[in-house]
Amino acid sequence: MTTRLIILNGGSSSGKTGIVRCLQDVLPDPWLAFGADSFVESMPARMRASDTGIEVGADGTVSVGEEFRVLEAAWRTGIVAMVRAGARVVIDEIFLGGGASQQRWQQVLGDLNALWVGVHCDAQVAAGREIARGNRARGMAELQAQSVHLNVTYDLELDTTHTEPLTSAHTIANHLH
Repeated sequence: MTTRLIILNGGSSSGKTGIVRCLQDVLPDPWLAFGADSFVESMPARMRASDTGIEVGADGTVSVGEEFRVLEAAWRTGIVAMVRAGARVVIDEIFLGGGASQQRWQQVLGDLNALWVGVHCDAQVAAGREIARGNRARGMAELQAQSVHLNVTYDLELDTTHTEPLTSAHTIANHLH
């Protein structure tokens, strides 16, 4: 069975988005890219600072509510429908719930084959990237560096601490073939 879905999981500022962009360049077929950030940005603004939606604390903690989970489930179902319809999709994810987040994806996937990629980065390096980005709550990268990987099973694991996104993209592409 050909893999038509790649799910990258890693903490904030771990380098996932750069890898996704490079993957789209190095893979011979067209791949659509979606991610946690684009999903959150698609929600109404009022849900981006709400206990029923998603809240980011001043210390970088992230909490999600009931309405967020309902929309997230629908989003995942839509992604899977696109893959079943023939699209190739790469997902830039942050498993806030570790293994429980992966299980939610697995329930929607059913028999669909996905490549699970863990994107690891040293917490201090990710924190430095977070500061340089300037669009994240300080502390988020450090809090997520390890927690998003708890009880998650991967097909491939990458360490982006000192590795360029293009190198990581080539590693994933080689794994697909």
